[in-house]
Amino acid sequence: MKPVGISVAWTEAADRQIALPTFATAGAAGADVRANLPEAASVELAPGARALIPTGLRMAIPDGFEVQVRPRSGLALKHGVTVANAPGTIDSDYRGELGVILVNLGDQPFVVTHGERIAQLVVAPVVQASFEVVADLDATDRGTGGFGSTGTS
Repeated sequence: MKPVGISVAWTEAADRQIALPTFATAGAAGADVRANLPEAASVELAPGARALIPTGLRMAIPDGFEVQVRPRSGLALKHGVTVANAPGTIDSDYRGELGVILVNLGDQPFVVTHGERIAQLVVAPVVQASFEVVADLDATDRGTGGFGSTGTS
């Protein structure tokens, strides 16, 4: 499969020594993105706190694609730190800095350090729908059954 090209540019304040998003293994779906903090500082997230962590990157995503921002499983399991709006979406027409909203769901403070891998980026195709008001919808076996309607096991 041919990779989708994503153009990236540094923000003015970015530390250009921080690695670009990279795939940790040949079979990885997500590319790790790193914190790019002003003056190589750190950010402490108290339990229950959230913060917008800069990456120092801007992107040009091709039309017909999005980049999803997803949590790193190790941060979630070991520290309770995850992406607050997972998955976040970066639209193809956005050209501002990529920031990652991290939240600490753990019971201990967590320090985000400069250059640390904080999330993963997954490139995905997008299909835009057209919405049309109709008088009624077609019937299904499930019907209007909502949360828990198909059972608990």
